[in-house]
Amino acid sequence: MVTHRTVTGEPGAALRPEDLIALRENLHEQRLFREEQLRQIAADSPYRPGDPHEPQAAARIEVGVKLAASARMVLADVEAALARMDEGSYGSCHLCRRPVERERLLVVPQARYCGRCQQVREAGR
Repeated sequence: MVTHRTVTGEPGAALRPEDLIALRENLHEQRLFREEQLRQIAADSPYRPGDPHEPQAAARIEVGVKLAASARMVLADVEAALARMDEGSYGSCHLCRRPVERERLLVVPQARYCGRCQQVREAGR
């Protein structure tokens, strides 16, 4: 179960030490959740050679593969955010180097980009 510790303060304010503690805790919980999710996906593999329901099994395998890929991607983002915390670069936008908005980090603690740069990236897709 993922729980979230509340981060307090004024909107637009810089991250405080207690914010970083709460965000780190949130990221650790997310990492544990994704690791467990990947273990369960691997354990629940529906493929059984010679299964008479082969088409349904193929669909379940495809869903499992996509879920696992998504979980691995989020896990990588979470681990990268924890590494940035350890390095002291957490909360700095990877593009413009300005601070990532506190409110954004509260919603997406693994965010690499400020809101403006994220919009630019998404518009370019």
